[in-house]
Amino acid sequence: MEQKNLNSSTIISKLCAYFIIYSVVGCIVETLYGAITMGVVQSRRSFLYGPFLGIYGVAAVVIVLFTQNKNISSFRLFLGGFIFGSIVEYVISFALEAVMGTKWWDYSNNFLNINGRICLLYSVFWGLLTAVLVKKVNPHIDNLLNKLIGKIGANKFKIITYLITFLIFIDCILTCYAQRQFIIRTVISNNINIENKEEILVKYEKTSQNKTLNNIINTFWGDKKMIKTFPNIKIEDANHNVVYLDKYFPEIKPYYIKLFDKK
Repeated sequence: MEQKNLNSSTIISKLCAYFIIYSVVGCIVETLYGAITMGVVQSRRSFLYGPFLGIYGVAAVVIVLFTQNKNISSFRLFLGGFIFGSIVEYVISFALEAVMGTKWWDYSNNFLNINGRICLLYSVFWGLLTAVLVKKVNPHIDNLLNKLIGKIGANKFKIITYLITFLIFIDCILTCYAQRQFIIRTVISNNINIENKEEILVKYEKTSQNKTLNNIINTFWGDKKMIKTFPNIKIEDANHNVVYLDKYFPEIKPYYIKLFDKK
């Protein structure tokens, strides 16, 4: 990240821009990957409304911060990305499960995994992605952002990036709440045996008694919306088995377009 002639607030706004750009890029990459490997075009975004995959954005910001203005070899970039990318992925997985009660990914069946949160294959992917990002991609992104700042001015650039980041933050809050409510009603409606089920039941009854809130949830974050947006949403039952929630909604297709049948 070129810092010459940029004050601290503009640097922060550039980091926000990196988060936005790479979150969108990550969503596109994962969508294409899913289409190629699974034969379906389905949602791969992190949030209810925006086309963002936050883990890519967070990882990119971390990578840029640790590599800016440094001449680092491709091997060291790979090694750093392997380590830091794995740490970021593990922490985000842990945080999502703790806050939202859901598992966004599970590598339990992959070779050399740690608690199903990270595995060797994707750690290698993070290493390669870091090397490519720093050496090939981000210099061009940085130049484009500098040109944009020069064209519209630093103040307008800050307003735009801060506004989009704020909207993503609101989207994140809504996503956390909507996913939690979806998990609660799915667990209770299908009698899924999970830990703290009595606590879940209390929350379910409390929401059900609030007709206004219940109508809002069902209108904007109904089962179809949640399955379509988060087709791979899963939880862990009391026996520590991974449970995919889409199986309880066989009438809802967890994708937008089917390209081919997976063998």
